Amino acid sequence: MFAVVKTGGKQYKVAADDVITVERLSGDVDQGIMLDEVLMMGEGADMEIGAPLVDGARVSAQIVEQGRGDKIIVFKKKRRHNYRRKKGHRQDLTTLKILEILPKGAEPSKKAEAQTEEKKPKKTAKPADDQPAASDAAVEGVAPQSLEAPNGEPDDLSKISGVGPKLVEKLNGFGIFHFSQIAEWTPENVAWIDENLQFKGRIERDDWIEQAKQFMADANNED
Repeated sequence: MFAVVKTGGKQYKVAADDVITVERLSGDVDQGIMLDEVLMMGEGADMEIGAPLVDGARVSAQIVEQGRGDKIIVFKKKRRHNYRRKKGHRQDLTTLKILEILPKGAEPSKKAEAQTEEKKPKKTAKPADDQPAASDAAVEGVAPQSLEAPNGEPDDLSKISGVGPKLVEKLNGFGIFHFSQIAEWTPENVAWIDENLQFKGRIERDDWIEQAKQFMADANNED
């Protein structure tokens, strides 16, 4: 038995186990789909022609690949108008494997369902060795120690790499004025600052704590 199906404005003659390439259809690889625009189906004297579609007929298929076709070049030119346009295009394509041709009222067989199910990745529990250690778990943020006002003159926090005047103002707003405060931050404190200032890991990338300790050491050497 074969069928003629319509998809993407084109017609395709298909039979079970055929592999065809059509214009892009939504779906993931190995996902099963139904083509319900069947124009003709049957075999020999039992051929049924739709008007325009065969009532209730469907074609069961499975997505094999999502890809793109070869590039084609479209070039336009108008004589004596200095008009030239060159564009490239690659059509989005889907490769399908035809599983079954289903007349009105027929449901996919267990074999066809098994073909789509067996390729779905099975979720397996991670072994105990793969479980994250306590140190790898997300750290819950804790606000660092803050001051209502600086102890004497505030440190120039803009010396820290990645800290500008606006960021200094925000840190001061959280009661952070000195390198000594930053040097004492715990991972929980870093997580809290990171979350509240939307830093996305900048503190650790730029190693603020080590920078703060170094500025403290340089200040003590000067004294």
